[in-house]
Amino acid sequence: MTIKGLHHVQLAAPAGSGPALRAFYAGVLGLREVPKPAELARRGGVWFRGEGVEVHFGVEEEFRPARKAHPAFLVDDLDAYAEQIPGAQEDTLFPGYRRIYVSDPVGNRIELLQPV
Repeated sequence: MTIKGLHHVQLAAPAGSGPALRAFYAGVLGLREVPKPAELARRGGVWFRGEGVEVHFGVEEEFRPARKAHPAFLVDDLDAYAEQIPGAQEDTLFPGYRRIYVSDPVGNRIELLQPV
């Protein structure tokens, strides 16, 4: 038995947050929105895809943002993201990488990192 890769990361979001998520994940991070299968679309939420990464958002009735657990996205220009995202906090504790932590529009923690 072998795990071959990671298909997607599922994050939670409150109802009605689709426009803000689209502005951040597509507009700022550069992922593209992909349609959810019809049966799943009825539940709400939104999905995004990029090169080798997929992020699914599901609506959670009693939503609480993930403040510790987080996806970590490899990027090619960390400084450009840091300039675009208010409140980005740099962290130098991960050897071999520069990284920043940001909050998405619903408060979920997101890590962006670049090899040094």
